Amino acid sequence: MIEPFNDYDKDFRNTIGTNIKRYRKEKNIRLMELAEMLEITPEYLKRIESPGDSKKNCSLTLLYKISLILDKKMDDFFQDDKNNKSQ
Repeated sequence: MIEPFNDYDKDFRNTIGTNIKRYRKEKNIRLMELAEMLEITPEYLKRIESPGDSKKNCSLTLLYKISLILDKKMDDFFQDDKNNKSQ
């Protein structure tokens, strides 16, 4: 029998968006600049970074491009800061 998946983070999209915004700011890259590098609209990127936007969606391809530009590993975007405060 397959065990239920209890560790599923229902807010993972918010976590990814928050991390994109944080890492972008750490690199001193403006939202407009990153959107231009990714060849997407600033509005779309803003929606991805905005917590609570239920319509946001970021493809793996787009996340991969973001990780290359921001010099981060893909799994860095999934790290929930709330759970890593003590580290």
